Amino acid sequence: MRALAFLVLALFSLPGLADDYQQLYQSGGWPQQREHFHDALSAAQQRYRSKLPPAIFQALLDNSNRRFAAEAMDSRALEALRAQLAAPGPALTFFQSPLGRKIVEAELFATRSDQLAKYANGLPRMPADAGRRQLVHRLAQAIPAAAAGAELSLALAGVAADSLSQMLPGLSLLGGSQTLGLVDDQRQRLKQQIEKDLDNTLLYVYRDLSDAELGEFVAFAQSAEGQAYYQAALAALRAGLAVDAASTPAGL
Repeated sequence: MRALAFLVLALFSLPGLADDYQQLYQSGGWPQQREHFHDALSAAQQRYRSKLPPAIFQALLDNSNRRFAAEAMDSRALEALRAQLAAPGPALTFFQSPLGRKIVEAELFATRSDQLAKYANGLPRMPADAGRRQLVHRLAQAIPAAAAGAELSLALAGVAADSLSQMLPGLSLLGGSQTLGLVDDQRQRLKQQIEKDLDNTLLYVYRDLSDAELGEFVAFAQSAEGQAYYQAALAALRAGLAVDAASTPAGL
């Protein structure tokens, strides 16, 4: 599941005119990444088939399919991206460059369902000299991969919780602030878990980048334009996953 962090910022195929925002999504591989997310969602749904009564399992399918419907995700994500990213041009230029395309190809490979299954129990330890490790550590600090991975994990885990809450509405009466606190605690635990091995994960995902290419990637990620892009993309990710709506108990 660690590699799900690299769905970061890359879930949605946006409709409408091919303006810079949509071109950025296309260049960044988001249509393919959204397919990868839905593959993971389908697998998560099916894990509950034999564990839940038929009525609750059907509610799980209906709720998660509704929450993660393509048009709804697209609309929420696009609205957030436009609101948060004033100038998509610099990021578009970067991801349309040869290096940007190479980065996207590496991320797409890492998030394929066969790769997620292959490394479900952890990635191999990647050898690297001190200079490359320093570059990767700087990249880990510059991009919100851990935060994105936590949101994706919560979204996939939440498909069952949402359904149980609908079938057993008394669960939502346990206390709104308590429920939100539990979700935030879980979010922080997931983020910390991902961060523990994030450097090695980045070493693995970007293993085919040369040190010079990795340095160029770090420079973009640390730049003002890169920071604006990644923060806006995280906001778009959260919006597309309907994080706030999913975190709010019924009746609040």
